[in-house]
Amino acid sequence: MLYFEAMKVLVINSGSSSLKYQLIVTSSPKKNENGKNSAQSSSAVLCKGTFERIGEDGAFYEHKVDDGELQTALFACATHADAVKKMIELVSAVSSLDTLDAIGHRVVHGGEVFKESTLATEKTVNEVEKLSVLAPLHNPANVVGLRACMKLLPKVPNVMVFDTAFHSSMPKEAFLYGLPVSDYTDLKIRRYGFHGTSHNFVARKAAEMAGADISTLKVITCHIGNGCSVTAVDGGKSVDTSMGMTPLEGLVMGTRSGDIDPAVIEVLCNAHKMSVSECITYLNKKSGLLGLSGTGSDMRDLMNRRTGDEKAQTAIDCFVHRTVKYIGAYAAVMNGVDIIVWTGGIGNNNEYIRAQVMKHFGYLGAVIDPAKNDKLNGMLGGKNLTSDISAPKSKVRTFVICTNEELEIATETEKVIQKK
Repeated sequence: MLYFEAMKVLVINSGSSSLKYQLIVTSSPKKNENGKNSAQSSSAVLCKGTFERIGEDGAFYEHKVDDGELQTALFACATHADAVKKMIELVSAVSSLDTLDAIGHRVVHGGEVFKESTLATEKTVNEVEKLSVLAPLHNPANVVGLRACMKLLPKVPNVMVFDTAFHSSMPKEAFLYGLPVSDYTDLKIRRYGFHGTSHNFVARKAAEMAGADISTLKVITCHIGNGCSVTAVDGGKSVDTSMGMTPLEGLVMGTRSGDIDPAVIEVLCNAHKMSVSECITYLNKKSGLLGLSGTGSDMRDLMNRRTGDEKAQTAIDCFVHRTVKYIGAYAAVMNGVDIIVWTGGIGNNNEYIRAQVMKHFGYLGAVIDPAKNDKLNGMLGGKNLTSDISAPKSKVRTFVICTNEELEIATETEKVIQKK
């Protein structure tokens, strides 16, 4: 007999100028009389919403209760603390916060200090703030959200769930750069990786779909959206990932360049009269698909223009080529692959990109069914659905899975609270 214990968790994701939230009731299986968890956990989203343009003109919020209509309203919030106050008001109108068990916060960078989800205290939050040098756009906003919640709801425990934590299992040969070792020991310059909650969630979901123990599988997870990363997951652990010390490294992305020769920075700085800091902004915000196409960073727009627009087609081709390189590299790193997973806005919704990438892996025995792939056009986005697009005799399975980072954060939060 199984016994279930529900936990109400408020999940918060504080971005540089935004704040997203979901109120989730999880139901995690307790151990049965044989000491095993033999059932999957479930969840329900009571409400969710987002605050956009925090600290800017035209700030607004969107709030949705369960399956109700989306509410949108202008709301002047100068700081993330203002957004948190309004969020608490909106959420408490849906469900009493007296019964809130915990608040789970997405934190982008945990460095080498945090290798797992951690209870937020004054000491641990101060450590996250010190790591802002590694994520200057995100960690400060994460800290503001944490401190606002700790102040406004002092009786509710807060848990920090790190983007980088899943990748802390990478071996040294995967995370070290070819620099003097003192730059790692003294400055902590190394590959950290990101999108960890998403890669972890879809890798476990893929094992579930395959009816296999994840500890026996070699999985390549492709989180492909405006930001993109590929991860090699061997036996349930990240052993390599495409993003580096920051999210700038790796694949061609919406506005990020991905991999470049470091010497390019000097050339760009001299040619455009930029500082190094300005050049990093240039590589983060004016490059990638936007820079290659000259017209936009949204893959949907480029797809609509690719016929007759050579630059749009070239941008798409570069995007595909880089993705192929990383999947191929990670199959080599793991000495094989059992499952390739597609997730993210592009990964879930763009059948053309999936087909163009996957046609390169017939030699691995990874073959997709064109009819199954085409049928998914635009169908999965935001619906938490999954699909197997493998051809019947394919040796390597290919899955399309909608990620659920909020549920992953809630689940991690639950684990930390249960250890208290």
